[in-house]
Amino acid sequence: MSIAFLLTTLVVVATPGTGVVYTLAAALSRGRRASVVAALGCALGIVPHLLATVTGVAAVLHASATAFQVLKYAGVAYLLYMAWATLRDKEALVVARETPAGTVPAGRVILRGVLINILNPKLTLFFFAFLPQFVDPAEAGALPRMLLLGGVFMLVTFVVFAGYGVLAASVRSHVISRPRVMAWLRRGFAGSFVALGAKLAFTAR
Repeated sequence: MSIAFLLTTLVVVATPGTGVVYTLAAALSRGRRASVVAALGCALGIVPHLLATVTGVAAVLHASATAFQVLKYAGVAYLLYMAWATLRDKEALVVARETPAGTVPAGRVILRGVLINILNPKLTLFFFAFLPQFVDPAEAGALPRMLLLGGVFMLVTFVVFAGYGVLAASVRSHVISRPRVMAWLRRGFAGSFVALGAKLAFTAR
């Protein structure tokens, strides 16, 4: 495994995007455990893109404008839903201590993280362009190596996102005691989802 791959992966993962916004929102609204669960969901959402790359589905998305547009606008719709859900989820943002895991099912937190990544066709095309730079698809053992690199990408995603979440959760007690600040944070996260949805909507292949 090359240093170039690890450095590129770290830069890509650490760059704020929908997964980071979702993890931070989970951290500030429900605490440290929820942020780690959200990070896990975002990491698991990479699996379909990795499988799409190694099975050739990414090539179909690259070649078919219709398939790309359908997946893209499904992603836009989901990001707008996340913005709406963030605005209406006021109860979670006024809790005075870390919310017990049972309040919001971990499965739901993970599912939202998975959907955020699944419904982003750019991630599939990223893997389609990214992995062949480090693995020659024609060489023997290319498939296991691509899966290994994809697994490393997922691990780095989880660690970095969880790190973001834990750091945000560490200041949660100072933030939730200020309802006005929490209200603005909620609007800020909702606005971020809208902005990311708009960016995705105007993204070309």
